[in-house]
Amino acid sequence: MNSQVSHKQFIITGIGTDIGKTVVSAIITQTLDAVYWKPIQAGELENSDSLKVQNWTTDSVIILPEKFRLSQPMSPHAAAEIDGVEITKEAFQLPLVERNLVVEGAGGLMVPLNNKGLLLIDLFVGWNLPVIVVSRHYVGSINHTLLTVEALKNRKINIEGIVFVGDENKATESFILNYTNLKMIARIPLTDEVNTEFIQNQAEILKASNVL
Repeated sequence: MNSQVSHKQFIITGIGTDIGKTVVSAIITQTLDAVYWKPIQAGELENSDSLKVQNWTTDSVIILPEKFRLSQPMSPHAAAEIDGVEITKEAFQLPLVERNLVVEGAGGLMVPLNNKGLLLIDLFVGWNLPVIVVSRHYVGSINHTLLTVEALKNRKINIEGIVFVGDENKATESFILNYTNLKMIARIPLTDEVNTEFIQNQAEILKASNVL
């Protein structure tokens, strides 16, 4: 359990895969000059999310090593089986850092971590940190966003707010925010290239908004 009320510590989760969760994590990490930790990396070990965040952010950010580095780009439970390792809840301990912290999940909330029923959301329950939900606009995203929020609320996990990725979609955003009674933390635009300049610019905008 986190008791460092003087520090801002969040979990970043997405409504699915490939929605911009790592980009949002980098922006929030930079905004807070935080420690970044992605507990599980499945595949792309030579270009991991931790390496991406490190390349996009400044020296004010600290990158912690992953707990599990799995060779195959697939669900952690299957990737771990291929690599001959077992992921258990006891294997994870939330980093005790005396500063801001951003923890990035892997895929969506219900991602299986082993064949015994352990899901990613089960780790979130134990860590007791507020969660930031990343939602990207596409047909079906309202459903996926509401399911994500409902799963968090059912487990009594505090939700800090929602980050929308993509151009403004008033009909989608207003419905989600009104239905969930959550705040919008930011809207991150799509870009042809994610680089340091983009991350820094978005971090400055978020910092100026003083939402976090």
